[in-house]
Amino acid sequence: WTLDNWSQNPVIDRILRVDHAGEFGANRIYAGQMAVLGRSSVGPLIQQMWNQEKDHLKKFNELMVAYRVRPTVLLPFWNVAGFVLGAGSALLGKKGAMACTVAVEESISEHYNNQIRTLIEEDPEKYKELLQVIKQFRDDEQEHHDIGLEHDAEAAPAYSVLKTAIQLGCKVAIFLSERI
Repeated sequence: WTLDNWSQNPVIDRILRVDHAGEFGANRIYAGQMAVLGRSSVGPLIQQMWNQEKDHLKKFNELMVAYRVRPTVLLPFWNVAGFVLGAGSALLGKKGAMACTVAVEESISEHYNNQIRTLIEEDPEKYKELLQVIKQFRDDEQEHHDIGLEHDAEAAPAYSVLKTAIQLGCKVAIFLSERI
């Protein structure tokens, strides 16, 4: 038993806590979309993206333990909110689900880019593994974003309003999950 990995760094605590919460929320969003659209033509595509999110969450679960970071107290709320967002967007149809994916993944990609910059400023050698993980996950999220656009996200009803509202929700979720 050692404390070698123990972060003792509020920046790392904050990054791991919010990323764990984000991947948890993403899993719940895809679960909600699958509950509504799982048997439709877009079901396999949603499942494919969800499977990647499951891998992301598994990795952040491991990192939370390795760095001894507590999860956000808001996980029970994100559990419900994520599912409701996923199912709600899917009730608008395939385009609604894809609009949700584009909005969320764009927010997350931007968020991961900010974290990459922070870690490079902190100590790129010390946080090499974490940087690799975040860069890989950012690339995956960007791919999901692009898949959403390719599948008519922008043709969703009230796309810009929907996107703006979801991205505002993401910003609030990120702000809160970093802190509590």
